[in-house]
Amino acid sequence: MCRPRRGPRPIMRAQAAGGNACQMENPSRAVDHGLVARRCPPYICAMENKRPSLPARLLRLPPRVNLVRLQGMIAARASGTLSDAAVAPLLERAFRAGRPQAVALAINSPGGSPVQSSLIAARIRRLAEETRTPVHAFVEDAAASGGYWLAAAADDIHCDACSVLGSIGVIYAGFGLQELIARNGIERRVHTAGRSKSQLDMFRPEKPEDVARLETLMGQMHETFIAHVRERRGTRLSTETDLFDGTFWLGAEAVQLGLADGIGHLRPVLQARYGKRVRVVTYGMRRPLLSRLGLQQAAGQMADAAFDLAEERALRARLGV
Repeated sequence: MCRPRRGPRPIMRAQAAGGNACQMENPSRAVDHGLVARRCPPYICAMENKRPSLPARLLRLPPRVNLVRLQGMIAARASGTLSDAAVAPLLERAFRAGRPQAVALAINSPGGSPVQSSLIAARIRRLAEETRTPVHAFVEDAAASGGYWLAAAADDIHCDACSVLGSIGVIYAGFGLQELIARNGIERRVHTAGRSKSQLDMFRPEKPEDVARLETLMGQMHETFIAHVRERRGTRLSTETDLFDGTFWLGAEAVQLGLADGIGHLRPVLQARYGKRVRVVTYGMRRPLLSRLGLQQAAGQMADAAFDLAEERALRARLGV
């Protein structure tokens, strides 16, 4: 049951039916701050009364919320992209430093690697449960595909009216260049041990059995993604619309479909929940030393960075952001 709060936070009470949903006694005010009038996630209901640390209580320090910025394409290969290895130390500090009342995630990602998305989301949930800390996600331009995988790891999701959310699907894209090299008199020579070792080679015609195998693997990844979203969002998801066909929506419609909990920005929502004096401490990924000094990176690093930037821009272009 959610207990009444003093101060600027909306007062909430459990529904008479005894369910997990909580109602706000001032719905108009809740809408102003982007909060959901229809329910409070059960995990938040159980934990948002977490006591501050002893020094904070003695010194009457304001409530502390640690913020982690998750921005960019999700991939394991280069600096500047989101990967489990890159964000692990940030998440560890955010959940443990200063005994925060909550951890907020500022998400701006068009997606990327399903494996890295799964690893980061699993780490968020593991730390949240170990420290009994609620997690709030705030979507900026986009939380699409793998970006939404990360957002769904939070206990509630808020977004801007123009944010892009969804794209719950799996995509594989490539080129077929076999006719190009044939016209230019180039012969492709590949020798393998294993019948399927060179499947989906862009310099050879596609084989139906290779495409069928790829579709099976993509289907398995898609089911894993769907299971994660259903587990995290539960009954908040709409049952009248197919949310898992790869479609993406803007913020207001995403709220109606249950993919997000409200239209609201980070600081107003946190102030409404934790009070006007809430202190937000930000943790973000650091740029490489040479980049921070304005010095040129090695040629290999520059090529990797250029490739990642081009791929991220292609992903964002699909979303119109």
